[in-house]
Amino acid sequence: MNTKPLSNMPKALAEACRQLDHWRSQRPSKRTRLPKEFWQQAVTLAKEHGLNKTARALGLKYYSLKKHLEASAIDELKPAKNRGEFMELLPSPVTSPSIDCTIELEDGSGVRMRMHIKGASIADLASFACGFRSNRA
Repeated sequence: MNTKPLSNMPKALAEACRQLDHWRSQRPSKRTRLPKEFWQQAVTLAKEHGLNKTARALGLKYYSLKKHLEASAIDELKPAKNRGEFMELLPSPVTSPSIDCTIELEDGSGVRMRMHIKGASIADLASFACGFRSNRA
């Protein structure tokens, strides 16, 4: 049991201390490992109140808490693993019926054509480019 007066501790540390003391009094064996939830709570408190203060308040070994704190920092730095999932992307029609663009076409012999087009669809532009290439070949 913790003999440190709880009134001198920050509220979060005092509450964690009470919970940990209760768990320790209920465990069947003195060699039972501390549950992960308590370690996570201790790491969170250590980030806020400091490693030494938290370890002393909760009656934990300083280096054990330090190890968990460092492991937590490494986990935070790791990028989240994205599961590879299939996503189908369907082509959608252009919402604007009037495309405003400039097209410059050049064939292998150096013939160049430049046009400013308004109001054509993408299909029309593709058809025009194919026609230009086939007429020049």
